[in-house]
Amino acid sequence: MPRRRRRQPDPPPDPIPIEPGDLPLIKVVGVSGSGKSTLVRGLRRAGYHARPVSQEHSNIPDLWRQFDPPALLIYLNASPAAQRARRPDVTWTAAARRDEAQRLAHAWEHADLRIDTSNLTPDDVLDLALTYLRRRGIRHAAGPLTDIPPTGTAARPPA
Repeated sequence: MPRRRRRQPDPPPDPIPIEPGDLPLIKVVGVSGSGKSTLVRGLRRAGYHARPVSQEHSNIPDLWRQFDPPALLIYLNASPAAQRARRPDVTWTAAARRDEAQRLAHAWEHADLRIDTSNLTPDDVLDLALTYLRRRGIRHAAGPLTDIPPTGTAARPPA
């Protein structure tokens, strides 16, 4: 009896290009020097539609959810020592920390994921965020999204 040749499966279709606007928006907020711009860059390179929000500089408590409300909010924190190590050009006073905490209180309360970056590398922070996003089933593009201009202190040219 002759053998029947197995039919080869059809190749998968070419992926449909996804525009960032077709993906859920992830916003990243947090204290100055906590790694917001670095995390957003990593998330975008992993295909996630992420943007930083300079909430720490605004007196509008819910700035993070205005102008395109996010599907998910990530909050980054860092100790004063970590802030000083990352940004030695900035003086972090107790009063400035209190002001920043007040400006970020609403975002902290509503964050889906909170990460203390004080003792973590940028890769550690990205791994934590990616694990969370994957477990939540957050859609992302098959390839990297373009970088966006940095905000806040990350936008300043080096001294």
